[in-house]
Amino acid sequence: MISVENISFAYRSDPVLRELSFNISAGEFIGIIGPNGAGKSTLLKLLNRVLTPDAGEIFLKDEPLDKYQQKELAKIVGYVPQEFKTAFNFTVREIVAMGRFPYATPFSRESAADKQIMESSMNATNVLEFKDRLFSELSGGEKQRVVLASALAQEPKILLMDEPTASLDLKYQIGFFEIVKNLQRDQNMTIVSVTHDINLVVRYCEKLFVVNEGRLVSEGSPREILNKTLIRDVFDVDVEIIEHPVDKKPFLVI
Repeated sequence: MISVENISFAYRSDPVLRELSFNISAGEFIGIIGPNGAGKSTLLKLLNRVLTPDAGEIFLKDEPLDKYQQKELAKIVGYVPQEFKTAFNFTVREIVAMGRFPYATPFSRESAADKQIMESSMNATNVLEFKDRLFSELSGGEKQRVVLASALAQEPKILLMDEPTASLDLKYQIGFFEIVKNLQRDQNMTIVSVTHDINLVVRYCEKLFVVNEGRLVSEGSPREILNKTLIRDVFDVDVEIIEHPVDKKPFLVI
């Protein structure tokens, strides 16, 4: 579904990503991990065409990413940032309605289909009950679920998430990833999430991409690639890695 071929990117003269290549298949849940400044968020912006590679190319469904019209791309790729800011005090429903912009035409009004998709998105993310509340009145966890609902209203096949639970407590972190995991399972949605919480993402993803100093240094299932040497080399910290007593996946102990 996504093919990245030798992409490089620099902000002015500062190289951020260097000759990255990888493939993501439909329905995969990918976790991107690495230290601060490794280029993880920049990589997501390239996949979402917010930025353009200086070299190399990105393909989406076998077509060059830069060939897609913006609205066409937004029907395929949804994006959940770490923090969503708005200059106006919209209601939850209005925020979710923004996700329907790829399907709107000049002077068009919400159709019955639009309303049904918005309601379904809010129901899937457990925010339907406060659809008429102001976004500013919500807790951090509630806000992130609303932003996710807005992304789902685009009816995407791919969901890109940039540290979506970084500011949330444990309950909301788990709840958020449970919702996303259900989307992957029920809709075969492709999920790509940048995160610093390795133990959390390992619980939900099938594959990890490890990025360090702008390069992809390792990729594979958590069981295949997570080891003490990798963590020491990439994060400069010593850990113990044990088997989680419930799901048998690797678990980092500091």
